[in-house]
Amino acid sequence: MPVNFGLMATPLTTVKAPILGKISDNNIQPVSKFSRNSINMYPPRTLKEAFISLANNLIDHDTGCNNCFDNAYSLILERCSTQESLSQIKQVHAHVLKSCYVVDTTFLSTKLVLAYGKCGSSLDAHKVFDKMTERSIFTWNAMIGSHMTNGEHIEAIKLFLNMNALGVHADASTFTSILKACGELEDRCYGVQVHGMATKLGFLCNLYVSNSLLGMYVKCNDSSSAMMLFEIMSGKTDVVSWNSIISSYSASGKTVEALRLFKEMQIAGVVPNTYTFVAVLQACEESSYLVFGKELHAFLLKSDLYLDMFVANALIVLYTKSGKMKEAERIFNAMDKKDSVTWNSLLSGYVQNGLYDEAMATFHRKQIMGRKPDQYSIISMISTVGHLGNLLNALEVHAYAMKNRMDSDLHVCNTLIDMYAKCCKMNYAESLFQRIRFKDNISWKTIISGYAQNGYHSKALTLFRESQMKGIESDSMLIASILQACSELMCDSVVKEIHGHMIQKGLYDIALENTLVNLYGKCGCIDYASRVFELIKVKNLVSWTIMVNNLAQNGLADEAVDVFVSMKETGIEPDSIALLSLLSAVSDLSTLKKGKEIHGVLIRKGFILQGPISSSLVDMYSACGALEDSFKVFDSIPTKDLVMWTSMINAYGMHGMGMESVRLFHQMVAEKVYPDHVSFLAILYACSHSSLVDEGKAFFKSMVDEYALNPWQEHYTCMVDLFGRANNLKEAFKFIENMEMKPNVAIWRCLIGACKVHNDIELGNFASKKLLELDSDSVKNHVLVSNFYAFCGQWDDVGDIRMKMRQKGFKKDPGCSWIEIWNKIHVFTVRDKSHPESDEIYDKLAQINDILKREEGYLGEMFNGHSERLAIAYGLLKTSKGMPIRVTKNLRVCDDCHVFSKLVSKYFEREIIVRDANRFHHFGSGICSCGDFW
Repeated sequence: MPVNFGLMATPLTTVKAPILGKISDNNIQPVSKFSRNSINMYPPRTLKEAFISLANNLIDHDTGCNNCFDNAYSLILERCSTQESLSQIKQVHAHVLKSCYVVDTTFLSTKLVLAYGKCGSSLDAHKVFDKMTERSIFTWNAMIGSHMTNGEHIEAIKLFLNMNALGVHADASTFTSILKACGELEDRCYGVQVHGMATKLGFLCNLYVSNSLLGMYVKCNDSSSAMMLFEIMSGKTDVVSWNSIISSYSASGKTVEALRLFKEMQIAGVVPNTYTFVAVLQACEESSYLVFGKELHAFLLKSDLYLDMFVANALIVLYTKSGKMKEAERIFNAMDKKDSVTWNSLLSGYVQNGLYDEAMATFHRKQIMGRKPDQYSIISMISTVGHLGNLLNALEVHAYAMKNRMDSDLHVCNTLIDMYAKCCKMNYAESLFQRIRFKDNISWKTIISGYAQNGYHSKALTLFRESQMKGIESDSMLIASILQACSELMCDSVVKEIHGHMIQKGLYDIALENTLVNLYGKCGCIDYASRVFELIKVKNLVSWTIMVNNLAQNGLADEAVDVFVSMKETGIEPDSIALLSLLSAVSDLSTLKKGKEIHGVLIRKGFILQGPISSSLVDMYSACGALEDSFKVFDSIPTKDLVMWTSMINAYGMHGMGMESVRLFHQMVAEKVYPDHVSFLAILYACSHSSLVDEGKAFFKSMVDEYALNPWQEHYTCMVDLFGRANNLKEAFKFIENMEMKPNVAIWRCLIGACKVHNDIELGNFASKKLLELDSDSVKNHVLVSNFYAFCGQWDDVGDIRMKMRQKGFKKDPGCSWIEIWNKIHVFTVRDKSHPESDEIYDKLAQINDILKREEGYLGEMFNGHSERLAIAYGLLKTSKGMPIRVTKNLRVCDDCHVFSKLVSKYFEREIIVRDANRFHHFGSGICSCGDFW
């Protein structure tokens, strides 16, 4: 429901301006002599009474005392300043300047300085102050107080220095204000000087000065000096002194010290009052001290102080910060009297705890009860509307803030920027940001964070650089926002730039370090990621998980497993996310035994095997060649999501079981789970690897026509591969020509592979030329084209390609295969003899060649050094008869090794499962699942 910001509580009734302009007119009706005397006898309690008092003095000016007018103006200024009515103060100021009855101009000018300061107009206060020919200590204190009220602590100290230079002697009020300014600035050095001055002038015996000194030392993180001063204070038995040091420690977040002092105060026999309990309750706002806060609550229930509004407000804040909103509501509802702090505390609590609907309802309730929203309640509402993402409400709350002149407040503006960012309206946020004349750190952080969160990563980076040019200090929040932008830009140079900035500014916490490790991993800078990871002094679970994931995602699965083992050795137990990262590494390594161990850990730790966990298990078992185990996991999940269906469809497709993928896809649609781009990619891949041409064409048409999904390059690649495998090369080429986007490298590679298998030299030459034109810096492309030219007998072309490769410094990736035997991975490279059982392996390989030569006339000794042959021979040596042999290879299996594997599966009666760079090969009884096309 939209918020009716236009129908809020009516403004407070004030006396109209013309009263000041025409005092003697009929704007104020004359009152009887008795009533006039009654008003003058007692101090005016309201602004209206103050104006009536001034009017009576004007009527009786002949018989009035000399200073009656001064007192009347003074009372009006006091009432105006408490209502923060700047316009009325200016009208009173104008009337004073025109008045003939003012006696003590210094007195009234001081009152004007004080009134302007309380209303937040230091500029107007200074104008009055600068024009004064005579200034008392009260005038100086009023001007210093004006700066303090407006948070201008440095200006207050400068004024104090000028005052001393002119020989004006400070009083207790002066020292109280200046010591507070030193505390707010955390300027201990100057605070000590002021301490010395106060001691010299004999003001330490003043309770207010000594209490201000306590506060200054605590805020400057000098607890020892604060306690030393407290110990020697003559008023230590006074509750005010105790309240001062307890509240100082509480405000500085030193909870343990504050609570210890509270207990000492009770032991000393000093009876706590309202302010004591407010300070102690504030110290208990951290969730770890909630129990003590509840004990205080129970104690207060038995005392009269429970009815005190300030204590009740502190209890509300205590419970809201601990997330106990029911308790906060109970206290709120029991209060007979509520002020703006009460309402704002509850509102802020709802916002902090994500209860935005309740915040909205409380705001409406406040309006109904006639409470006019102030700046703080509007800030809570702005934050609420932002989190709800309702643009209509956002515009309404902004309009209300403008109508009530709250949008000039920097805090309100910053919250409005955040609100528009959360509503995805960065153009509105930018417009508001540009209108802020004096932007602070929060303004810049908010707009940069907004751009980063809404996907405008380059804009966020540009603004970050601009903020640095303007001298905006970086902190963890700002760096976190810009790192978020960097994670999407995927530019390692930018990440290094931000990293350098962090080092320069000394901005390091565990969250930022973890983000940095993750970013370097995403950008493929695994060396940098490892270096930052090693420099983290206290690594948490997130640190280890990110590093495992980085290594797995960058093809360093073996190293990922090693890091995971190191994590376990440090005593950190993995969570489901860490185990998912490890599953990814296991999938790359095809280490079935390790994958089963992780599956067992997931079950023992009670993780629910659904969602990402279950689909990752399906992928892992499939990648390890254990298709039956993949299906067991799939079948055990009662409610399958789209990712789970897609994983199983893809698993069947990888293993050449295209018809099973087709059956599963139709079953998925029948169960009202609708496919997306990835699902169609999985089924098209399955169709291409099983030569299901008609089915593949039907799925491609369905994707475009029925589901209105625009094909990706990967979908086009699958279709070209499908036509190529079925020897429909003309149709494949026609399909490429009719594509809505330019064909990429993968498409031309598919076509070259099909032309080689089906001996289409002309089309293969054309595709080879296109491939090298598109990407001439890839080793893989040059090797593929070179092999095609060699197959066609085009040796001159082969020579040209190899010469270009030498000129560019290209080297073909060495073949590498590995096999898992008894929970250990054994890696073999081409002509490898580094294995400790190398002699036995080559003897076994010779034995195999003898059998194949005798039975099939196979002559393959010249390829004995190929890595997959070494792995297969070792598998035959070390595994029992009948056990499948699972081998993983980093490159495509060569033609000769493919023949070798088929013959071994036939004569040694073993199932051999080889996962190469293209697909899975299931060799059994002399045939392969790929149909000799890979």
